[in-house]
Amino acid sequence: MRAVQVVELGGPSAVRVNEVEAPAREDGHILIDVAAAGVNFPDLLLTKGMYQYKPDPPFTLGSECAGTVREVGEGSRYAVGDRVVAFTMSGVFAETVSVPEWAVLPLPEKVEFAAGACLPMNYLTAHFTLVTRGELREGQTVLVHGAAGGVGTAVVQLAAALGARVIGVVSTEAKAQAARRAGAHETVLAEGFKDAVKELTGGAGVDAVIDPVGGDRFTDSLRSLAPLGKLLVVGFTAGDIPTVKVNRLLLNNIDVRGVGWGAFALPREGFVAHEWDELTPHILSGALDPLISERFPLEKAADALARIDDRVVTGKVVLEV
Repeated sequence: MRAVQVVELGGPSAVRVNEVEAPAREDGHILIDVAAAGVNFPDLLLTKGMYQYKPDPPFTLGSECAGTVREVGEGSRYAVGDRVVAFTMSGVFAETVSVPEWAVLPLPEKVEFAAGACLPMNYLTAHFTLVTRGELREGQTVLVHGAAGGVGTAVVQLAAALGARVIGVVSTEAKAQAARRAGAHETVLAEGFKDAVKELTGGAGVDAVIDPVGGDRFTDSLRSLAPLGKLLVVGFTAGDIPTVKVNRLLLNNIDVRGVGWGAFALPREGFVAHEWDELTPHILSGALDPLISERFPLEKAADALARIDDRVVTGKVVLEV
């Protein structure tokens, strides 16, 4: 079968589509024929050897996909032909993949495969961020950094679906339009966002800041919080890991909370399925509908990764098999 492989740690240019042995189904796994796969920032980091998971080349990329069940074991809750989404550490940028059954989730009939492939990683993360770690309540105000990106648009959509007022932070007007399409009620530019947020909230500040970006905007994010507000640290796409002076937390009665979805969810049996059950009504209603900016065939995987590397992507990039 065809698979997208990193042949050396040289970035997107070191990615090749190779013929590899098709996987055999392992015990407790489901074999899936992949129809589409979501391309994520960690995939780019893996091509450079910069992710915490560091497999030796050659290895197959890809952590989330949608497709149809090809083979199951005895007693599986799935049947051959079922439409599903799945996630794993790597390996789904291929025509067929073997995935543990607990990491396979049912895809509603009304959702196309390309959209389904964008749901697992970002929307499960968004749910964990807002509900489990953020304890979001209807009527609260949420500030979302990177609001036009994959994680950002997922958080924007879910926060809006849960009844929050959403302010998106973006770097360009084009990205502001994408954030508004995702459901942001207002958008502000990253440059000077603190003052813009103060004006939008009448000086009250926001109840939560969702930050998948990191970098030099961290302190102003803290300053944008209302009393008892929470800054939720999702990631560091800016590259720099900020630090916090904890006296600021004490003086303003605010929290900084880490959001490590995988570290929490994966060891807890049934947690991912519970999250998916809570997301499904919003998927069916159309409130959660991934913004797909570009689609590439499997052979153009290097181009898809380069688009993420160039930081020009809004929403999600998808590979179609």
